[in-house]
Amino acid sequence: MKVRVKAHPKSKKQQLYQLIDGSFEVWVHDLPVDNRANEKIAEMLAEFFKVPKSSVVLKSGASSKNKIYEIN
Repeated sequence: MKVRVKAHPKSKKQQLYQLIDGSFEVWVHDLPVDNRANEKIAEMLAEFFKVPKSSVVLKSGASSKNKIYEIN
């Protein structure tokens, strides 16, 4: 399954919110440096879907706020 995510790195809060259309908005404390924010988002999605972190793969948007993750 592919999931659209709008990322908010460098936020004061850290939360994951599912929108009505099925996409997600994710706020993380981590900076968008050395892939840290993307890794944290993948970890939060894995926890939400109750799958291992290795099952969550970033497909596009590595350096963008709009991302697509694939959940296996």
